[in-house]
Amino acid sequence: MRHTARDLLAAISAAAALAIATPALAQSYPDRPVKLIMPFGAGSASDSIARIVADGLGPRLGQRIIVENRPGAGGNTGTAAAAKAAPDGYTLVFAAPGPFVINRTLGGLPYDPEKDFEPISLVAKLVNVLVVNPSKIPVKTVPEFIAYVRSKPGQISYSSVGLGSSQHLAAAYFDIVAGTQMQHVPYPSGSQLAIDLVSGEVPVSFQLIPNVSSQLAAGQVRALAVTTKTRSKALPDVPTMAEQGVADYESYAWFGIAAPAGTPQAVIDRLNREIVATVADPAVQKRLIEIGVEPDSSTPAQFKAFIAAESVKWADIIAKAGIKLN
Repeated sequence: MRHTARDLLAAISAAAALAIATPALAQSYPDRPVKLIMPFGAGSASDSIARIVADGLGPRLGQRIIVENRPGAGGNTGTAAAAKAAPDGYTLVFAAPGPFVINRTLGGLPYDPEKDFEPISLVAKLVNVLVVNPSKIPVKTVPEFIAYVRSKPGQISYSSVGLGSSQHLAAAYFDIVAGTQMQHVPYPSGSQLAIDLVSGEVPVSFQLIPNVSSQLAAGQVRALAVTTKTRSKALPDVPTMAEQGVADYESYAWFGIAAPAGTPQAVIDRLNREIVATVADPAVQKRLIEIGVEPDSSTPAQFKAFIAAESVKWADIIAKAGIKLN
């Protein structure tokens, strides 16, 4: 096909306009409130994290960040809605392991987590802690726990808030690494789970720290180890799995912010700068640590690579553990 001088001139003009518009867009964005879709219910740990970050991010952007809860299907409903939103930086999504990593392995998704989103930055990690009912599980260390569970194969049960949840996968992964065999008891909500954990009905859980902080403070459950490579700021006296001889094991929930694919790079860059600054703010960090959360941030490229690595890691663990939806 032959290109005329007029075609060439039009192409050059369009490229020049884009080059001029990109910096202008970065300077003017945002000129109205930004919506952050939260794919889980109000009052959840992830919801609390999102609202703390939104409170800190809004003033930096000069606009309100409106957190909109759209729960359902393990986070898939809200995440799917975000995937279809206009890629203009005014609709973002709070990214989490379920809808971005785990659910793609457990079943089909109405979106592609890696193709339909532009990762912007991590914001936090939420540590799992191995807790036991001390009257039912008479151990104080992880080696003692492993020996105890191995002596009762298939007889010790652990709780979670559902199939494929952070708690479920942390325990299933532990079974693989430690050579133990525990029984999974999923709960529809955390309230009954906590009651049964304290009563000893289901005496073990790989819980997220905020979910058991009050029970730990009251001495109703005992923390044996956190599941990250370093100790948690929220539970500094609780050792890691690695410190107690369980190598090559790490499990935690993570959260970040992403935008629909096609969002202008200038907008992504602006959001990344402000999110990183927000997470580094001492006041924001204090609020996150108080609820048992580890502040974290990244570049867009680092977050994208992290999601890809997490997808490979958990697909392998889910396959080895034989976890299926039905």
